[in-house]
Amino acid sequence: MRSFTSWVILPILSGLLLTSAENRIDDYQPQHVHIVIGETSKDMVITWTTFTDTPSSVVEYGNAGLTQTATGSSTQFTDGGTEHRNLWMHRVILKDLQPDTMYFYHCGSQLGWSELFVFKTWKNGTDWPVSVAMYGDMGAVNAQSLPRLQEEVQRGMYDAVIHVGDFAYNMDSDNARVGDEFMRQIQPIAAYVPYLTCPGNHEQMYNFSNYRARFSMPNHEDTENLFFSWNMGPVHFIAVNTEAYYFLEYGLKPLSRQYDWLIKDLEEATKPEVRAERPWIILFGHRPMYCSNNDHDDCTRVNCLTRVGLPLVNLYAMEELLQKYGVDLAVWAHEHSYERLWPMYNYTVLNGSTEAPYTNPRAPVHITTGSAGCDENHDHFMPAQPDWSAFRAIDYGYTRVKIFNKTHMYWEQVSDDQNGKVIDNVWLIRDSHVSYAEL
Repeated sequence: MRSFTSWVILPILSGLLLTSAENRIDDYQPQHVHIVIGETSKDMVITWTTFTDTPSSVVEYGNAGLTQTATGSSTQFTDGGTEHRNLWMHRVILKDLQPDTMYFYHCGSQLGWSELFVFKTWKNGTDWPVSVAMYGDMGAVNAQSLPRLQEEVQRGMYDAVIHVGDFAYNMDSDNARVGDEFMRQIQPIAAYVPYLTCPGNHEQMYNFSNYRARFSMPNHEDTENLFFSWNMGPVHFIAVNTEAYYFLEYGLKPLSRQYDWLIKDLEEATKPEVRAERPWIILFGHRPMYCSNNDHDDCTRVNCLTRVGLPLVNLYAMEELLQKYGVDLAVWAHEHSYERLWPMYNYTVLNGSTEAPYTNPRAPVHITTGSAGCDENHDHFMPAQPDWSAFRAIDYGYTRVKIFNKTHMYWEQVSDDQNGKVIDNVWLIRDSHVSYAEL
């Protein structure tokens, strides 16, 4: 004999989930959970998706059980595909968190909760080593580096993960279902450490709408995740949108606005009193200024747009800003390979010395790390390696960067093809972080 609960309560609950007019089940379950820092490192923004709107957006959290509650809001996103699918993006800010503290959390509403996650807040100040993973061009299919990254994140190896554009191949594909799948795949990374991003060319459909809607980067209310910066220990990180140089059908204003913002951001970061406390500047964007691949991409050309600016008028040239403001490291992706350059400016190698090229270099260092995976396979190199290219590899993999203190930075390239072997490593040492013109 069925119980009263089976006869009465379960049909009522089922009614909450079944929309009979459309013969579908409403899905209130949180999906695609990911975190990122807020206005300061004391704040954490929790973002997730539901496929049906919910009456509330709630995070329960604490460092000794789920003892605290924060509420936020949801925004409806309508994909530009033929089905015009609706998704609801939920954002909740956890404020005034304690530094260097482990927090447990889950997110959702009374209609459905996520599993339990955990993150550790960053330390206060600038006197602590920063460890990040950086890569681009992952893809939802053939995301070869993903399992290794998932494991390393959950082992506590990184303070943040930085994805340098080209995410799902493509987020808008199959009416944004490929984007859904990619966000599901990165949840074992992005729900545990801040996941920082910048857009790539594969995000451009419908004016980057899937990318702009799905993430919550610092200052996203103003710049919609396209460009932003944040501080982390002794490092000032800057994310730029290189695609503004190439998709001018969306107007010139995004590029002009970003360029003006970038100058102001660099001016603030390089004030003597600021840089004395936080000396390292790392800038990242999707398309490189230089590359020696054989695919005829813009980075193979002397007049690469991100480097010298728009044709004829040379407006919004970015390389001269890196040199002027003494940017230490520029990280790119787009090419499905790894390439490390000698310190260089305007095709001129400016090593620190013959014996120690990366000790007190006289120009920024560029690396391209766009080989995390994806279904487009490798981008091979020109047979002759240019004299400004120091190391090249087409192995699938990713980059680990560790900033130990105010003078020493280390990075290494991990080959997933070779079971996690480190195939390249370099120490970058700068005793004085100033404009290269002063050296």
